[in-house]
Amino acid sequence: MLPPRAYFFIGLNGVRILSIIAMLLVFASGIFVLVSDIQAVNRSMKAPDTDMTDCDYIEGSTVPNQPAGVFWAVVNRLFIIFQVVVLILSEIGWPAAFFDRFFPVLGPTFGLGALGIFQCLIGATVLSHHVDDFTLVAAFFLFALGCLNMLLGLVFREKAKEKRSIMSWRAEAKGVLPSHRDMRPTFARPASASFVNSMFKGGNDRAQPEEFGQKGHGFGRQGEKAAGLKGFLISKPLESLPRYAPPPPRSDSSRAGTPEPTFKSSATAI
Repeated sequence: MLPPRAYFFIGLNGVRILSIIAMLLVFASGIFVLVSDIQAVNRSMKAPDTDMTDCDYIEGSTVPNQPAGVFWAVVNRLFIIFQVVVLILSEIGWPAAFFDRFFPVLGPTFGLGALGIFQCLIGATVLSHHVDDFTLVAAFFLFALGCLNMLLGLVFREKAKEKRSIMSWRAEAKGVLPSHRDMRPTFARPASASFVNSMFKGGNDRAQPEEFGQKGHGFGRQGEKAAGLKGFLISKPLESLPRYAPPPPRSDSSRAGTPEPTFKSSATAI
């Protein structure tokens, strides 16, 4: 049985693939509608006898019959195509640095809510005109996936793209697998050959003082003297009885601890 993060990874990437397919369909339908509109405008211009006064749109197109209607219709389609291309690149994740700097809401550190809003806006813009069946289906598909992405953005928030990222999946997989650690002690390589040579000296050879540091003074009188010169005072600890021992007997006489004299004073002494 797969762990829960595996189901999240598969599900989010499935929605990701469907989003890319829907945007590719809208991209293709946008180009198709743009070409159809231009052809319809050319046909209307070649037939000057046709009365277009009571028509809101040029026949067989999505171009409104108003001043500069052709210009705004073409600009609208070009903007839709440009937005779809940007959204496809954001879903692919390339270039990530560009989106992090110029479009943070479409970058890897943001959720899927903004992506879903853009998809719904594009779908609603296309569906607001009378279009052919292919464009109609592509726009409906994109609008539905936009609603799904907004829902996923509310559920997973900013971690949605992290959970579906292949790099983060590999990093988590490395953390789950047990790692082998060498428990053998590590030894530092000697800095020079003199240390190795000193280990194989004869019994009559004495080690140099600089090999093992400064000579110590021990724990005797020399050590106490050296500690006193450095400002350390070594005192004898106070003698004390443990807490559970009975206290020594005490006498009320001030001379209790003084031994009795063994001599007698003379009667003629001054």
